[in-house]
Amino acid sequence: MKRSAYVLILISVLWAAVNVVVPHEASAIPVPTVQFGMEDAEEPSTLSTALQVMFLLTVLTLAPSILILMTSFSRFVIVLSFLRQAMGTQQTPPTQVLIGLALFLTFFVMSPVLSEINDKALQPYLNEEITQSKALELAQTPIKTFMLKQTREKDLALFVNMDQGERPETLDDVKIQSVVPAFVISELKTAFQIGFLIYIPFLILDMVVASILLSMGMMMLPPVLISLPFKLMLFVMVDGWHLTVGSLVKSFT
Repeated sequence: MKRSAYVLILISVLWAAVNVVVPHEASAIPVPTVQFGMEDAEEPSTLSTALQVMFLLTVLTLAPSILILMTSFSRFVIVLSFLRQAMGTQQTPPTQVLIGLALFLTFFVMSPVLSEINDKALQPYLNEEITQSKALELAQTPIKTFMLKQTREKDLALFVNMDQGERPETLDDVKIQSVVPAFVISELKTAFQIGFLIYIPFLILDMVVASILLSMGMMMLPPVLISLPFKLMLFVMVDGWHLTVGSLVKSFT
């Protein structure tokens, strides 16, 4: 009973304090309202912060697809993966190292294209010299030229013939929707061809080691265990990373 009385007294004191601090006749606390509106922007710099954030998030969402499908990244990462499998080093170099190397090689190869986009499309648009639609049209021209240079005619014809639209008369008239998938399958074929050539010396070395072990009667010893140090030594002696990376970069010239 005493404990209940103490609780009631405490509640009464708190309620009295609240009534003193915030009396009933006091006006209600004003609550701010939020309003949204849209109006035409005459200049690129007048875009609202919310729209700029929305555009940025859209670009960041599409960035992985653009990086993988419209640049040299896919060829680099596939060939480097084939190289690691051919050496038989399992997870060495780590996947993060291979992807990082492929990423920076992509920036190196694509730097002329990015510079051209910046000079002919981005900077004129920011300086209010061209419209947004014109900037997008000028921006896709360098990347489209790069992809067409690496795309096989057979692969490009495949998607052009499947397109139900108007037939293009020149390469400049080919739609970007047809160029991107044709470029991707051309890159996959090129990467697999390079990977096959990389596999050959390591495969020969594995066969030689397996034959030697079989002739010595050591059939229970895995040939991969013996050939791995020899493959690493061969790769280091011929400066394999220099040759592989140099050949990959030169394949885009």
